[in-house]
Amino acid sequence: MELRHLRYFVAIAEAGTVSAAATRLHVTQPSLSRQLRQLERSLGVDLFDLVGRRLLLSPAGRTLLPLARDVLERAGALRAAAVFYAQGRLDRLTIGAPTVTLTDVVAPFIAGLETDDPMVDVLGADGLSPAETLRLGADLAISTVVAGDPFRSQALAVLPVWAYVPPSHRWAGRSGVTVAELLDEPLIVLPRSSTARQAFDTAVAALPSPASLVEAANGTVAQALAAAGRGIAVVTDDPRFDLAPLAIDLHERRLSIRLVAVWDSRHAAAATIEQFAVRLGDFVRARYNAPPV
Repeated sequence: MELRHLRYFVAIAEAGTVSAAATRLHVTQPSLSRQLRQLERSLGVDLFDLVGRRLLLSPAGRTLLPLARDVLERAGALRAAAVFYAQGRLDRLTIGAPTVTLTDVVAPFIAGLETDDPMVDVLGADGLSPAETLRLGADLAISTVVAGDPFRSQALAVLPVWAYVPPSHRWAGRSGVTVAELLDEPLIVLPRSSTARQAFDTAVAALPSPASLVEAANGTVAQALAAAGRGIAVVTDDPRFDLAPLAIDLHERRLSIRLVAVWDSRHAAAATIEQFAVRLGDFVRARYNAPPV
């Protein structure tokens, strides 16, 4: 039994299917299936039961899952502590975040780092909780939700969810649009795992269904479709294709998401990671002219 086997076990349990876990882990589905069978043979138990097209934890799997998570967390802490104490500093830092956040927030932040800062790597974390993101190897997770002990959180910024229209649209000269007005238009939204979609769905939950709703794979594609005249893109991404951003007005506020940075307080370099999170927050607020949080 190796740590990667436990990591695969946890990923499959959280994703619900081997194919979804393989996508998250960037491995092939046949390879992941083989690794799972190796772990089950090593442990002498079946970890999952196949129900329909989904894998559900077996009784043994339900018992062993929290133990596997604990082993992975302790192994990650051991590895991070060893590197930190061997080098006397944090040499490498991995930031986990949804794809749009990596593109529009983390990448520009990395571009401005100094040569004596840690080398920064990234981890895609679409649809993952902060705890799941950290468990997969991130030192710092960016999310819209905080996490309880032993994790610590640092508010980064409140960012708007935009309604993007092409320059030829009748609303292009406006600064904002009400959510009720949007519902009468063809809309292009993101998958339900995205923070922009979740914020939008919450805002319209008690309102009539949109006249037309198309789901795009990501914010760039959503804006491309809007530029082609297929509808209004509802995303948090930076503007592309010369689209005009409109704030989405609710009754007493504007539709937005709240970004937070989360890290494990037990990390050997927790103090350094916290300083990094503060710097990231300062950068995000300056970049987007966002108010203090």
